[in-house]
Amino acid sequence: MAISTQSAKAKGRRHQQWVRDKILALWPKKLLPDDVRSTSMGASGEDVQLSPAARLLFPYSVECKAFKSFAIYKVMDQATENCPKGAEPIAIIKADRRKPLAVIDAEHFFKIISKR
Repeated sequence: MAISTQSAKAKGRRHQQWVRDKILALWPKKLLPDDVRSTSMGASGEDVQLSPAARLLFPYSVECKAFKSFAIYKVMDQATENCPKGAEPIAIIKADRRKPLAVIDAEHFFKIISKR
């Protein structure tokens, strides 16, 4: 059954807001809510807009996607199954004529960033 347009936009909005909240939580004494903003659905440009102060702390451009499924989850499932205790699973993926990408758990990513 297909999801309605309104539900799809709400799902995407919640995902962007989760990312925004994670970034703000990393530097609660340095960033104000207006420093990290979730854009409206359908707006062009970055999904999470950063002020200059936020960009200094978090030098990333965020694109958020929330779909029912992504094939990469199968790759991450395999990485997790093969991951020894004490290690963190990572998938390095590459398509033809494209740069390799590293895929890690988002919570782990924010944990790494928090140690900067």
